[in-house]
Amino acid sequence: MDHFLRPLLADRTGLTQIVLPCVAAAFVGAAAGVYGERMWAARRVHRPASSPSGKRPATPRWAQVSTGESTSSSELGSGDESDCSSSDSTDDNTGAAREHKMVLVVRTDLGMTKGKLAAQCCHAAVAAVSTARRRCPETLRRYQRHGAAKVALKCSSEEELLTLYAQARSAGLIAEYIEDAGRTQIPEGSRTVLAIGPAPIKQVDAITGHLKLL
Repeated sequence: MDHFLRPLLADRTGLTQIVLPCVAAAFVGAAAGVYGERMWAARRVHRPASSPSGKRPATPRWAQVSTGESTSSSELGSGDESDCSSSDSTDDNTGAAREHKMVLVVRTDLGMTKGKLAAQCCHAAVAAVSTARRRCPETLRRYQRHGAAKVALKCSSEEELLTLYAQARSAGLIAEYIEDAGRTQIPEGSRTVLAIGPAPIKQVDAITGHLKLL
């Protein structure tokens, strides 16, 4: 090794030719690493687990705008703004807090396809949740915390659907039905799906317990 280094040390020009490229390469590599790390960090998209204050991030408000394809009963002005019949003071740790559900009552006489039926059920569920957020937010919070159970049931006519709606409203429960715009498959103004709840299971079953599963 000495016989290799001595000539280089004696010749400053040769030493410079070796050292300077090595230093330059190290500098370029370090700069590229820093730049790459910053670019990677900038591209990361994440949601913080909690806000700086330790509280949960605010939940977005439900958009209460009609899509033009269907309209809920609350948008039509059919529902009132009375409070839910279930108490919002129930402790989350009790069994009663977990015994909430929503039912979706679907009309089978309209002959809707599976896709159409699924879309109408989604409209009804969203409308019911939006109404619950305004009228009984604590009930909605418990319902969502404990699984947000939903059950699909069937009825055979518009008359039966409206009767169930009236019974649910009389009992002080959240109830929303969907009126279709008539753009596909079914006539305009057809009431397709009724959502009842979220509400205590016993209260919902008192109205819909006789219906069969879809």
